[in-house]
Amino acid sequence: MTLRQQSSPAPTATSIFSPTSPVPSAVPVPLPDRTADNDSGTPNAEDDGSSAVGGDDTTPEDNSSSRDDDDFAQPRLRLKVPDLEHSGAAKFLGAVNASTLVTESIAKVQRLLYRSPSETHTTVPPTRSVTLVLREMDGVAYTTGSSLDSDHKEIHFSLSYIDSIKPAERLTDEITGVVVHELVHCYQWDAKGTCPGGLIEGIADWVRLNCDLSPPHWKRETSGDWDGGYQHTAYFLQYLEGRYGEGTVRKINEKLRLHEYEAKPFWTELLGRPVGQLWEDYVKKVADEAPADDQTSS
Repeated sequence: MTLRQQSSPAPTATSIFSPTSPVPSAVPVPLPDRTADNDSGTPNAEDDGSSAVGGDDTTPEDNSSSRDDDDFAQPRLRLKVPDLEHSGAAKFLGAVNASTLVTESIAKVQRLLYRSPSETHTTVPPTRSVTLVLREMDGVAYTTGSSLDSDHKEIHFSLSYIDSIKPAERLTDEITGVVVHELVHCYQWDAKGTCPGGLIEGIADWVRLNCDLSPPHWKRETSGDWDGGYQHTAYFLQYLEGRYGEGTVRKINEKLRLHEYEAKPFWTELLGRPVGQLWEDYVKKVADEAPADDQTSS
């Protein structure tokens, strides 16, 4: 789930936003609703073998006129599978309904990061389209801005990785978890390009965690520093969410929209303590809660 820099004309990655940025009938895994409120324009594509999912050819701007005020703007969705004979493609298409998977996952990402369109303290990036590309490649997945501009996103997902997922009972959850993680990169802010990579990846896995899509091997780990990324940082963010209240991660994401990242003012202005002290508090809490024979720190 690496992030790459965009170049032209071939799409290579810029997976998150800076404020300066201009199927078969398989049943998908249900995503639990963790987002209940409480008090605390797309260009036409040439026929390139891709399919649009989740709607007609109306642009997101046209769709917005008929949406309820509580509905987020939805991007145009496309699926590309260059090699339908690959066994990973067959497993993907047999495990999930691509249209429902991406549509529901985007809704969860938007609610967790931005709560609602009427929320005055958050600003959703102008993502206009998301193309899911299933292809043969190394690694797992990455997100990139398209050759058009960074408002059009592409998620590249390895068919070899999909083919390797075991046991078979994990296939739907793992596919969904990876897609959710990558969709966060389509909708998060990056402090004008200065955000630590560990925080970027930690927010993505925090969303995955709160969709109940964490793999069995995930656990709270306290070795190293707070910005180790992925689930390592996701559990730290979950601790902060619990300590400072629902919406803490949304506030972190919004602050990444407004300012370049400087560690001391970023965390002290937001939470009143330097991130190093917050990490020490977290490490102590994990140690206090861990059984004596199962300490997670090393």
